[in-house]
Amino acid sequence: MWGLLQLPGSLVFGRARNRPPGASYAEGTADDAAIHQHITALVDEEHQLRRRLTAGEISRDEEHARLATIEVELDQAWDLLRQRDAKRQYADNPETARERSPGIVEGYLG
Repeated sequence: MWGLLQLPGSLVFGRARNRPPGASYAEGTADDAAIHQHITALVDEEHQLRRRLTAGEISRDEEHARLATIEVELDQAWDLLRQRDAKRQYADNPETARERSPGIVEGYLG
């Protein structure tokens, strides 16, 4: 079972999609720094999973399942940062950027 990770502000990340139901960046609680912190936490978790697999603490299937979720969350976080940057570049409010669904983010072709 995955533990919870509390990041600054009101973002709470934990098991499953790494956020409890209803919590999302779209609530306006995340700024660029919080999104970057979330990305760092996910990368750290990737490293921890690999260490735990090597130590025999988890199975390869458990590692792959969680890594797949982490990959989607990373894609969503990077997409949100790109949206925020684009809005700033074109004199729009970055706070109006919204986290996109996994289906949209994972469907990008290039």
